[in-house]
Amino acid sequence: MDLRIDTIDSLHRHLQWAIELEHATLPPYLCALYSLDPARNPDAVEVVSSVFVEEMIHLSLAANLLNAVGGEPRLDVPEMLPGYPRQLPHGSVELSLLPFGTDALEMFLRLEKPEAPGAPSQSDDYETIGQFYDAIEDGLRYLCETLGEDKVFSGDPRRQVTAGPFHHTAGTLQPVTDLASALSALEEIVEQGEGTARGEVWDGDRDIFHPDRDEVAHYYRFQELKLGRRYQRGDTPQSGPSGDPVTVDPAGVSPMQANPRRSDNAQIRAAQEEFDNTYCTLLFLLEQAFTGEPAMIHDATRAMFGLKSEALKLMQLSEDDHTTAGPTFRYVDPDTRR
Repeated sequence: MDLRIDTIDSLHRHLQWAIELEHATLPPYLCALYSLDPARNPDAVEVVSSVFVEEMIHLSLAANLLNAVGGEPRLDVPEMLPGYPRQLPHGSVELSLLPFGTDALEMFLRLEKPEAPGAPSQSDDYETIGQFYDAIEDGLRYLCETLGEDKVFSGDPRRQVTAGPFHHTAGTLQPVTDLASALSALEEIVEQGEGTARGEVWDGDRDIFHPDRDEVAHYYRFQELKLGRRYQRGDTPQSGPSGDPVTVDPAGVSPMQANPRRSDNAQIRAAQEEFDNTYCTLLFLLEQAFTGEPAMIHDATRAMFGLKSEALKLMQLSEDDHTTAGPTFRYVDPDTRR
């Protein structure tokens, strides 16, 4: 049921859902990214890595929003890793762990789909991510009007996490302290995903990989890979991209098993458990960063590099004659982590 966000408790709940939503996209993006051979697929690596970094920024902005209104972000909990395939939290898109390819691209396009002009805000069972964030914006404005901005933004500003500039995006992680900065954070999340002004290809930033170009929103970056061309000035969602060619080499993709399960092979199983342990340690570090130790965001960033080597190790192990192993993204209880 789609209900208005009209209490602080409801706002807290929906912003925690936003954290869960943004996190749910990370494992699928990581599997697609790690399956790519960078030497043979530089264009695809550029796109998927930039989207992943921006989704991490979005998760962090959602946590800053929740902290700003007096909530308590939670990341190191079993609910964050219920298993794949799974539904996008409180949404309709099914997410799977797939190697890069046609199926992965179609999933990413469904995930990043722009909302239609005039589409209503949806606080639950949303059709697009933009509609969900519209509902949060409506709730913030309503609560500030009825309770007063000071009552709504009651969180400790020392919990705000900042970071940047980043190597993969012009996006930034800014603090949230009032309605204006909250609306700016929501705008950053939505525009990077589906474009400015709900109908533009561009996300409002400069493309750091191509300084002569504007940055393309997530949905349209995946369209570039699907259609084999870059967007250039003058292109629209209706015209499609008409710029330089974009190449994808299917042979330069590891044939990772879709939605990997715990293997019966002892070597593979041990590598999967090692990956899950590292990933859950990453969730712990992120939660610590967002609940009073902002400097730990740097420890979380370093933990990311360990993930890559462990995932690549898995994708070099044969699961059968046609596929390689892959990470399972299972939750590991803190008491059993190494």
